[in-house]
Amino acid sequence: MSAFVEVLDGGLGNSIQDAGRPGYRHMGIASSGFLDPLFARCANALVGNPGGAACLEIRGIGPRLRVGQGPLRLALTGNLTASIVRQGGSPQELVAWSTATLDSGDCLTVGPVNGGTAYLALSGGIAVASELGSRSTYLRAAIGGLHGRLPAAGDCLPCARLGQREYREYQAEPWTHDSGPLHVMLGPQATHFSEAALAELLGQPYTVTPESDRMGMRLSGPRLAHRSAAAADIVSDAVTPGAIQVPGNGQPIILLADCQTVGGYPKIATVISADLPRLGQCRPGEELRFAAVDLEKSAEILAAREARWQAWVNGIRPYLPAGYLDEAALYQGNLISGMVRADR
Repeated sequence: MSAFVEVLDGGLGNSIQDAGRPGYRHMGIASSGFLDPLFARCANALVGNPGGAACLEIRGIGPRLRVGQGPLRLALTGNLTASIVRQGGSPQELVAWSTATLDSGDCLTVGPVNGGTAYLALSGGIAVASELGSRSTYLRAAIGGLHGRLPAAGDCLPCARLGQREYREYQAEPWTHDSGPLHVMLGPQATHFSEAALAELLGQPYTVTPESDRMGMRLSGPRLAHRSAAAADIVSDAVTPGAIQVPGNGQPIILLADCQTVGGYPKIATVISADLPRLGQCRPGEELRFAAVDLEKSAEILAAREARWQAWVNGIRPYLPAGYLDEAALYQGNLISGMVRADR
């Protein structure tokens, strides 16, 4: 039997996303998918889902939800807070990076994200209809998610019902992205820029501006000069998430998950795939630095990150919420060890 969650308030800036919609860029369809795949994979791992299962991506004010049919398990990852109100009970805090099991009628209120991106995973994943092989919402084409739009009051999010009520929950330490400069591979149009521009990109900080969304992130910093006026434009060619376009004003734009499939601005560099999740946690005013690597080094960085993520998964641990008794541990324990007779 399936479970579902009813949306009481969709919040602001939240969408259903999964691992994305590859294979359609030649048709002009963006890949979409998680802005921060690692935070999403963490949320899915906590509830026992495959890493690419559809989650609710939270970018602004979180939603208010009510369980229509349970029980189900959920998990939150990101920099945010939430509260649960069980039937006939008072609000209880749900700490991010942990799970909670909810029954029919229980309500969840998710607060605003304190910068970056957060994820809400439901047991079994959010089972809305798949379009072009993905459940990811792509607003510009009105596909995926809930008929191509954001969740709103009255919507239902189907998921998997737990086979039996389990009182044990799961938690993990918050995932932390690697620090330091973002790693990039120069090109494919690095020759359209002056040597000074390349030195600026790799030697100076650039600031994330408020003009950023799921399509791209505009940066502000030292002007990246093209070799000539003609070099500032190219015949439109393929672009990909992570590409750093530089229009005529010399201010770079990093393309993100919902980016277009072709573009006419030269691309000075491309953020490597291992570092793309870090972009999902950038906030306006944050300073970014870049470091150039080759293909071999980028593969090493990705392998090291995946090993660290697997270690994080291995660190997920069960716990009992306050008010529940671990009967198994009680039966196995020696309850009289250390006792003495008072008459001796």
